[in-house]
Amino acid sequence: QVHLVESGGGLVQPGGSLRLSCAASGSIVSIDSMDWYRQAPGKPRELVARITTVDSTIYADSVKGRFTIARDNDKNTVTLQMNSLKPEDTAVYYCHADIRPDYSRPYYAYWGQGTQVTVSS
Repeated sequence: QVHLVESGGGLVQPGGSLRLSCAASGSIVSIDSMDWYRQAPGKPRELVARITTVDSTIYADSVKGRFTIARDNDKNTVTLQMNSLKPEDTAVYYCHADIRPDYSRPYYAYWGQGTQVTVSS
């Protein structure tokens, strides 16, 4: 079994910062890309940031320059540092990773349970 567990969400005022963390645990041979998605009420889930195994990153245009994704391959973790937060960043944030659980199986997509981020004064 593979699990992704997020932490770090909460309520913050506009202009503030939050740091989200996601830890992968269980039977893991290797992890390919690791991502953060978000879903606001009434909107589809969208990709916020992605980091590959060689630390290549992509960001949604709406968060460029404000959010930073990073990973620790030794600890199987991915973080999202969110600065200059805006009310429109309010959403449930989900960690996603493509993980190979053992050598006899391919990579599968795994999701965390989500963590709420609310930006409001």
